[in-house]
Amino acid sequence: MSYVFCNQCGHRNPPNSGFCSACGTVLDQPSERTIVLSAIDPLQDAPGNGDNARVVFDENTRGRGVLVMRSGAYSGDRYLLQPDVSSIGRHPDSIVCLDDVTVSRRHAEVQCTEGVYSVVDLGSLNGTYVNQIRIDEGTIEHGDELQIGKYRMVFFDGSQA
Repeated sequence: MSYVFCNQCGHRNPPNSGFCSACGTVLDQPSERTIVLSAIDPLQDAPGNGDNARVVFDENTRGRGVLVMRSGAYSGDRYLLQPDVSSIGRHPDSIVCLDDVTVSRRHAEVQCTEGVYSVVDLGSLNGTYVNQIRIDEGTIEHGDELQIGKYRMVFFDGSQA
C-alpha cells in the first residue's frame, strides 16, 4: 500500500487522498484525477452523510483557475475562470452567476495577474470571505475556500492540477 504524505505537515494519508486528513492541505495530484468534496453542514458541526460532489479535472482545466461549488443548489458545479478578470454575482452576465438574495448583483471579482489569483469584494452587502475571513481584497491559493453569500466554493489553480 502506497501512502501519500502531506508536504505541509508530513501526515501519512491513505492512497488516492486529495486532501490531508490532519491539516486539510491539498495533496500532490497526478495530471488527471477525480477529487471528492465532502458535503458540509451549514453550521459546520459535522460532515454530510455521503452526499458528496464529484468533479473530474482534466486537460480542459490545465493552466486555468477553477472554482468548484461546495454547497448549495449548485454543489459540484465548476466554473472556469477567465485569464484576466472573472465576475461573481447575481447579474446574469457574471462568469459565476449565483441567483440568491444573499449575493449582490456585482458581488466580487477574481483577478489573475501574472499567475497570481486575487479576490476583490465590490462593496457587497454580505461580504466576501476567504477561508472564513472577511476580505475586501486578498490573494487566493490552490485549495482555499471562497464564500459568496450562502455559497462556498473551493479554488483550484489549474497550473497545479
